[in-house]
Amino acid sequence: MNPLLDFTGLPRFAQIQPEHVAPAIEKLLGECRELIRYLLAEKKAPTWNNFVAPLEDAHERLSRAWGPVGHLNAVMNSPELREAYNTTLPVITQYYAELGQNLALFDKFRALRNSPEFDTLSATRKKIIENELRDFRLGGAELPEDKKARYLEIQERQSELSSRFSDNLLDATNDFTLVIENKSDLSGLPEDALQTAREAAAAASKPGWLFTLKAPSYMPVMQFADNRELREKMYRAYATRASEFGKPEWDNSALMDEIVQLRGEEARLLGFANYGELSLAAKMAETPQQVADFMRELAQRARPFAEKDLAELREFANKELGLSELHSWDVTYVSEKLREQRYAFSEQEVKEYFPEDAVLAGLFSLVETLYDLHIVASTAPVWHESVRFFDIRDAQGALVGQFYFDLYARASKRGGAWMDDVITRRRVDALIQTPVAYMNCNFAAPVGGKPAVFTHDDVITLFHEFGHGLHHLLTEVEDLGVSGINGVEWDAVELPSQFMENYCWEWDVLCGMTRHVNTGEPLPRALFDKMLAAKNFQSGLQTLRQIEFALFDMLMHSDFDAGGGKTILQLLDEVRAEVAVLIPPEYNRFPHSFSHIFAGGYGAGYYSYKWAEVLSADAYSLFEEQGVLNPDVGARFRAEILAVGGSRGAMQSFAAFRGREPSIDALLRHSGLTEGI
Repeated sequence: MNPLLDFTGLPRFAQIQPEHVAPAIEKLLGECRELIRYLLAEKKAPTWNNFVAPLEDAHERLSRAWGPVGHLNAVMNSPELREAYNTTLPVITQYYAELGQNLALFDKFRALRNSPEFDTLSATRKKIIENELRDFRLGGAELPEDKKARYLEIQERQSELSSRFSDNLLDATNDFTLVIENKSDLSGLPEDALQTAREAAAAASKPGWLFTLKAPSYMPVMQFADNRELREKMYRAYATRASEFGKPEWDNSALMDEIVQLRGEEARLLGFANYGELSLAAKMAETPQQVADFMRELAQRARPFAEKDLAELREFANKELGLSELHSWDVTYVSEKLREQRYAFSEQEVKEYFPEDAVLAGLFSLVETLYDLHIVASTAPVWHESVRFFDIRDAQGALVGQFYFDLYARASKRGGAWMDDVITRRRVDALIQTPVAYMNCNFAAPVGGKPAVFTHDDVITLFHEFGHGLHHLLTEVEDLGVSGINGVEWDAVELPSQFMENYCWEWDVLCGMTRHVNTGEPLPRALFDKMLAAKNFQSGLQTLRQIEFALFDMLMHSDFDAGGGKTILQLLDEVRAEVAVLIPPEYNRFPHSFSHIFAGGYGAGYYSYKWAEVLSADAYSLFEEQGVLNPDVGARFRAEILAVGGSRGAMQSFAAFRGREPSIDALLRHSGLTEGI
């Protein structure tokens, strides 16, 4: 049996092969199309049970077959799997685009919305139907036939371009290696980074030390290497990935232009002035102008702090390190040296206190305390030997959810960190389907027989992704369309993830999740106090950097003519001139690796991180008022935010938890952007 067609339990990763992909998807698409023909021929009035439920069942099977394929393509990429994925992707894209344009289906949903049954449905089911009607309008169901055909072409081409963007970036990242044979060229690098590089060189049958552009290899060089020439070489390679400076077949330049052009055309077809407006039609924010104003206001607040950060950095680089000019490849290194001098600790020193097992135990303990749950190791088929699997159980021992952890970087895995759903909670007859999630990171794997150790930033990343996971896993919604993260406005989906990051700065949480990798000693309170003092170190610079990306994204999708007189890079230069204080070198090609907006669903939505940070900081402030480990407040957060999923608007959920609409004050306070300069 084709393992992709087995829906009795978890994906059978050990059996899934590239040759299974096309036949499975072909079969399921055939079933979906046959079902739609049947439903449209049905003369009876559409009801939830005779119309919505069968569609939901068929589409869940399709998504549960395609989900593992997309997942494997991201974490165990191979030429064969990539080909199977990229061959099948247009077929899937075409089906969903056709579905969104099916006026007869749209009419059935409208008939159900206007029927007497609608008033008897639960609020959750009403929300699903309203969402469907909105999505049909946004999917072009009301377009004339000739425009529908063009809309379909646009959707297929966009999915192809986005996939190629990711492939190019992965290939360009993997292609670069730098072998250093003289150890004196590596002064300043921590021992574990040297050992990883030594093992990488040995695995490639090379002498010396081998470095790559994967984060666990790249970041220690930029942060600790005294060799300025080495830092510059690595920076240039990283900053020019998938651009005209590399292999022509991996250059994302033309792809980016075409993606932005197609998004603009799609928006205009649907009656919007630009893609920013189309993107916001299903989000909390109302207009591109509102987003730009929010970003610019935040930039204005952060700029004095960023200017102060940069002045301090330049002065320190000049006086203490003899660097008369501060270049982009110096910033991370000089920042680390300044942090060490000012706060008398280094990131490397902190890292020694965060071995993987202690961090996971602390994370799980926090979640168990807040939400009255138990997390226990379990078993399941996995795609790589380092992947782990866990059960979440309630106080009575009943299974609530399950998740995979794939925490380490490898050549076959795309960069970054992300959560994705495997199975979504829903009621199927008398049973509740257990939700399952993937959580993926790119941390340094264990070396030399020692456990993996995480930087504090790694710990924050892990907590962030686990927040997404809890949003998916702790839902109590029983209808698929708004269960977990389904149906949640995109600019609110980061609320639970960013909320979790706050706990990485709480002594009562951290003290129980540390153990020095060599001595076994817990994190000293004095070192934690230094970390806390340094928490908002360069917060102004970091805030402006995020605003730069978000404003660039929104302006590119709302106030920019791709292929016109101005290039994407020129637009980014204009945004930097307006909001940034630190300008990278001319050759920097950041947009060419900006997967979030060109391949990750965040197009005209990158502002969501800052938007949701306002929500998360304000939500966390209630815990600060009533006890950060208060299980009563935890139960309220679970009930009003996590449990309801997308079954009501995010602003309603926030107000139900906080008792009012959100305020920006907590974010400014948490970011250290309120004190006098």
